[in-house]
Amino acid sequence: MAHALEPQAKTLTEAQGGFSYGLISDHDPRMRIVMACVFAIVTVSLSTIPALLTALATSIGLLLMSRLPIRRTLKRMAMMDSFIIFMLVLLPFSMPGDAMFTVFGFAASWQGLWKAVEIALTANAAILALMVLVGTMEPVTLGHALHKLRCPEVLVHLLMFTIRYIEVLREEYLRLRGAMKIRGFRPGTNWHTYRSFGYLVGMMLVRAIERSERILAAMKCRGFSGRLLLLQDFRMTRRDHLFAATLTAVCVGLLCLDLL
Repeated sequence: MAHALEPQAKTLTEAQGGFSYGLISDHDPRMRIVMACVFAIVTVSLSTIPALLTALATSIGLLLMSRLPIRRTLKRMAMMDSFIIFMLVLLPFSMPGDAMFTVFGFAASWQGLWKAVEIALTANAAILALMVLVGTMEPVTLGHALHKLRCPEVLVHLLMFTIRYIEVLREEYLRLRGAMKIRGFRPGTNWHTYRSFGYLVGMMLVRAIERSERILAAMKCRGFSGRLLLLQDFRMTRRDHLFAATLTAVCVGLLCLDLL
């Protein structure tokens, strides 16, 4: 399943296949998922800058342990930051408090600046830890681990099929766009463009439904009965317990530091 994420992509972080993610890849996937959720919840609950800086430092430490490509990982972090950059920039101007400076009559407050820094640190620390602990798994391993954690089978099936066929839908989209270009379509700000993109989305939905029906029929021919058959067994080792205990202690320390 992992090969369909993107050409040469094997994990959720699109790293090259056969790459060993340092000390992180050796741990039980179930434990990594649980600890990623615990760390994210603790990080979101923090409200002081020193605690958030410590949480971000912890995430960076996990990144170094995983041996992920730092440049590519930071690039993905920057893509995530681009979604919240406008909120962070406008927050000092929209939150009342002590004025730092004024731009076109709008005062930027120190309180808003610190709140923007707090949100940025929280988002980066949580997302980076999630990318390291969960993003380094193959999609099949992630699905099996979620199933072992008693997640609903329907959600696990949806996750695994979505990861498997999202690249197929992307290729279908590129084929349709290529066909539109061959016929002389050039996008613009007019009703013809809006209508054409509407037809494009509708055709993708139609083809996706048709493909899903063919896939379901093929799976039934191969004996699929709605159950997820697992061929992989997970076992917690002493290293897994030690890693979980260490990360739990770090989370407790973050909460204590936040209360000081």
